[in-house]
Amino acid sequence: MEPIWDKATQDMFRQVLAKMPIFMRPIAEKAITLKAESLAKKDNMVEVTEKYLVDAFFAETPFGFQGLMKNDLVSLGVDYTKYGYTK
Repeated sequence: MEPIWDKATQDMFRQVLAKMPIFMRPIAEKAITLKAESLAKKDNMVEVTEKYLVDAFFAETPFGFQGLMKNDLVSLGVDYTKYGYTK
Protein backbone atom coordinates (compact mmCIF):
# COMPACT_ATOMS: atom_id res chain seq x y z
CA MET A 1 0.00 0.00 0.00
CA GLU A 2 1.31 3.42 -0.96
CA PRO A 3 1.65 5.96 1.84
CA ILE A 4 -0.85 8.80 1.86
CA TRP A 5 0.29 12.41 1.83
CA ASP A 6 -0.15 14.74 4.77
CA LYS A 7 -2.26 17.66 3.42
CA ALA A 8 0.20 20.37 4.52
CA THR A 9 3.08 18.44 2.94
CA GLN A 10 1.18 17.97 -0.30
CA ASP A 11 0.35 21.69 -0.41
CA MET A 12 3.99 22.60 0.21
CA PHE A 13 5.09 20.22 -2.54
CA ARG A 14 2.75 21.91 -5.01
CA GLN A 15 4.10 25.32 -4.02
CA VAL A 16 7.72 24.25 -4.50
CA LEU A 17 6.86 22.72 -7.87
CA ALA A 18 5.19 25.96 -8.94
CA LYS A 19 8.49 27.79 -8.37
CA MET A 20 10.37 25.48 -10.76
CA PRO A 21 10.75 26.09 -14.48
CA ILE A 22 7.68 24.65 -16.18
CA PHE A 23 9.66 22.12 -18.24
CA MET A 24 11.17 20.62 -15.06
CA ARG A 25 7.92 20.23 -13.13
CA PRO A 26 6.70 16.86 -14.48
CA ILE A 27 10.14 15.26 -14.07
CA ALA A 28 10.60 16.67 -10.57
CA GLU A 29 7.07 15.78 -9.51
CA LYS A 30 7.51 12.15 -10.51
CA ALA A 31 11.01 11.73 -9.06
CA ILE A 32 10.25 13.48 -5.75
CA THR A 33 6.91 11.71 -5.32
CA LEU A 34 8.44 8.28 -5.86
CA LYS A 35 11.38 9.03 -3.55
CA ALA A 36 9.27 10.52 -0.73
CA GLU A 37 6.86 7.58 -0.82
CA SER A 38 9.69 5.04 -0.90
CA LEU A 39 11.40 6.70 2.08
CA ALA A 40 8.16 6.64 4.07
CA LYS A 41 7.55 2.98 3.17
CA LYS A 42 11.12 2.09 4.13
CA ASP A 43 10.40 3.47 7.61
CA ASN A 44 7.07 1.59 7.71
CA MET A 45 5.16 4.87 7.78
CA VAL A 46 1.67 5.21 6.33
CA GLU A 47 2.01 8.94 5.69
CA VAL A 48 4.40 11.12 3.70
CA THR A 49 5.31 14.02 5.97
CA GLU A 50 7.47 17.11 5.54
CA LYS A 51 10.56 15.14 6.61
CA TYR A 52 10.17 12.63 3.78
CA LEU A 53 9.52 15.37 1.26
CA VAL A 54 12.62 17.30 2.35
CA ASP A 55 14.69 14.10 2.28
CA ALA A 56 13.39 13.37 -1.22
CA PHE A 57 14.25 16.86 -2.46
CA PHE A 58 17.81 16.55 -1.18
CA ALA A 59 18.19 13.05 -2.60
CA GLU A 60 16.79 13.83 -6.05
CA THR A 61 17.94 17.42 -6.67
CA PRO A 62 21.35 17.69 -8.34
CA PHE A 63 23.89 19.44 -6.10
CA GLY A 64 24.20 22.42 -8.46
CA PHE A 65 20.50 23.20 -7.99
CA GLN A 66 20.27 22.60 -4.25
CA GLY A 67 20.90 26.27 -3.44
CA LEU A 68 17.78 27.27 -5.37
CA MET A 69 15.84 24.42 -3.80
CA LYS A 70 16.90 25.52 -0.32
CA ASN A 71 15.76 29.08 -1.07
CA ASP A 72 12.40 27.79 -2.27
CA LEU A 73 11.95 25.69 0.88
CA VAL A 74 12.90 28.61 3.15
CA SER A 75 10.50 30.92 1.30
CA LEU A 76 7.72 28.50 2.26
CA GLY A 77 8.78 28.42 5.90
CA VAL A 78 10.47 25.00 5.79
CA ASP A 79 13.43 24.64 8.16
CA TYR A 80 15.30 21.86 6.37
CA THR A 81 18.16 22.10 8.91
CA LYS A 82 16.01 20.32 11.49
CA TYR A 83 16.31 17.23 9.28
CA GLY A 84 20.12 17.32 9.33
CA TYR A 85 20.86 19.42 6.25
CA THR A 86 23.17 22.42 6.35
CA LYS A 87 22.49 25.92 5.09
